[in-house]
Amino acid sequence: MTDHPLLDRARRLWSDLAGAPVAFKDAAIDVAVSSRSLLCPPGWVGVVGLGSAVIGTAPDGDTAEMVRASLSDLPSTAMTDPAVVGGRLPVAEVLGPASLAYCDVAGFRPVGFEVVEMAPAGHTDVGTLLASVPAEDADESGLAEITSPAFVVRTGSEVIAAAGYRTWPCSTAHVSVLTVPAKRGRGLARTVAAAAVTHALDGGLLPQWRARPDASRRVARALGFRELGSQLSICLLPAGAAESVDHL
Repeated sequence: MTDHPLLDRARRLWSDLAGAPVAFKDAAIDVAVSSRSLLCPPGWVGVVGLGSAVIGTAPDGDTAEMVRASLSDLPSTAMTDPAVVGGRLPVAEVLGPASLAYCDVAGFRPVGFEVVEMAPAGHTDVGTLLASVPAEDADESGLAEITSPAFVVRTGSEVIAAAGYRTWPCSTAHVSVLTVPAKRGRGLARTVAAAAVTHALDGGLLPQWRARPDASRRVARALGFRELGSQLSICLLPAGAAESVDHL
């Protein structure tokens, strides 16, 4: 899988997002010190595994060295496993892991989307959809951040499902999908997502699907996305707090 074009493009993307020179190497995790990392929130440790290689970013040199020393002997998949990482590092909080999946024209399995309308990203009806679902669902979807048109399905005048994407570096389309809770399980997410992915592929972009919920991952797989890795963000305990925990 290391020579697969999708994997190569995904690795270029996340190396760029690290904000400092870093490379995916099969031997061990490569950790860079980066204050501009987009692998994680500011001040956190970010870990991204793609294929059999892993990169990471840390806010300072001491933290970077601790991450290298603590994780380098682990299998690549274990480096984004919160339970495993929590046994090696003084973890205060984690985000993830989120799966990272990608597709290309050859692997894409679209569905008919003749009922899908295209609307501007900031359309008020999309905003109404976002406001109608739990805040956690809205945040997880990322729909408020899309830069593409929104692809929507309506019941009457009400938008009940929408998808789009935000343009990321390295010609990447970060896909977002949201369906109202009462209409889930009916294939609407796949329908609107197929329209968004088609738009991205037509523009020469690499569609990326980042997800934690199993339901979202199933939609991605149904469309032909390949899960190539995962992302984990880690907030470490302050040095003094970590030492106190060690002595309990």
